[in-house]
Amino acid sequence: MHTRTLGNEGLSVSALGLGTMMMPDNEESVRTIHGALDLGVTLLDTADIYGAFEQQRFGGNERLLGHALKGRRDQAVIATKFGITHTQGPKGDPAYIKKSVDASLYHLGTDYIDLYYQHRPDPNTPIEETAGTLADLVKEGKIRYIGLSEASPELIRRAHAVHPLTALQTEYSLWSREVEDEILPLVKELGIGFVPYSPLGRGFLTGQIKSFEDLPEDDYRRHYPRFQGENFTRNLEVVSLIGQMAAEKGCAPAQLALAWLLAQGEQIVPIPGTKRLERLQENLGALQVTLTAEDLARIEQISPQGIAAGARYPGQN
Repeated sequence: MHTRTLGNEGLSVSALGLGTMMMPDNEESVRTIHGALDLGVTLLDTADIYGAFEQQRFGGNERLLGHALKGRRDQAVIATKFGITHTQGPKGDPAYIKKSVDASLYHLGTDYIDLYYQHRPDPNTPIEETAGTLADLVKEGKIRYIGLSEASPELIRRAHAVHPLTALQTEYSLWSREVEDEILPLVKELGIGFVPYSPLGRGFLTGQIKSFEDLPEDDYRRHYPRFQGENFTRNLEVVSLIGQMAAEKGCAPAQLALAWLLAQGEQIVPIPGTKRLERLQENLGALQVTLTAEDLARIEQISPQGIAAGARYPGQN
């Protein structure tokens, strides 16, 4: 397994991580997590909101991960997040953070969290207060490293000035390249690792989704603009070209998309999510895909910044 270092504080992780958000709480998910560890994947990403369909069920996905890691905690780098609530908007005040970290430690069945992210910025709490509280948790040994998710350049700089950030997590893929303008240059300048979530465009870039009807009726993606109407048709054209290039290179479309991300910088560690071990194994094949300068130029022609039709989330312009 190839490894990469996130940030300047020495956090070494597998070059590809595993996102666990969509994993149901069942034995197949446990087998997939065990398979990831067996294959050398160390970075496992969750959040307190994942699996929390009701207020009282916060930590559902963390509990799954904690169960799967019993007896194998030392093989994993656990990344989890706080700050998204059901009804109060993003939270980052000291009291909320202290309550959240203790709950996550309990759900995960561990006495420390390797990488603790603020899931979304809290507009009502100065980032200096949030970062200061997280710095205190590092001193207490409850967390090892600090991260932010979907934060602006200004907030990143301000938080980093209080305590070094180890990672920033933000959506990044061949159809979501907005971070290339300001975010990626900034984290490179400051020595912060970058962890792209949805690196396969919520599954669209795998080439497995051929029509809107391929999405189950209860699939959340049905509500996302990029999966609807003319947007879907236009995005499918791009995915088709990616698939053609992948076939020529003898790899899967997902492997090509992940290899492209890995080629964007040594500080980048994507976290594709999957429920199935065979899909995880396919994703890891991206580490064996070599992209030449000509390959990268061709990909740039196929999927330049801004090519995706539709907003990332419902309600966005």
